[in-house]
Amino acid sequence: VQLQASGGGLVQAGGSLRLSCAASGRPSSVYLIGWFRQPPGKERESVADIRWGGGVPYYRDSVKGRFTISRDNAKNTVYLQMNSLKPDDTGAYYCAAKENPIGTWHYWGQGTKVTVSS
Repeated sequence: VQLQASGGGLVQAGGSLRLSCAASGRPSSVYLIGWFRQPPGKERESVADIRWGGGVPYYRDSVKGRFTISRDNAKNTVYLQMNSLKPDDTGAYYCAAKENPIGTWHYWGQGTKVTVSS
């Protein structure tokens, strides 16, 4: 499975961005797909994820109510709609996928940079 992330950019605090992650290769093998981010100088952290077949998404507490993860299986694409952005949301955002409910994330896309100015 190959993942291609896009949609990052520079936005003022309070603004919005939508990230996209297009899956190719063998997306039917994906069980869970999600977004991670790595703020400057910090560890990578999970942001949101969703089962490829649907279900209740997961969000980290700091983005609940502001970010929405969704998927379009027909397009093999997952989106992350980010509203009310804060400077703390700045970082490199990565999409990732795994084939099983537990264990490591098998596939990673390249990062897309999000910068939120105050």
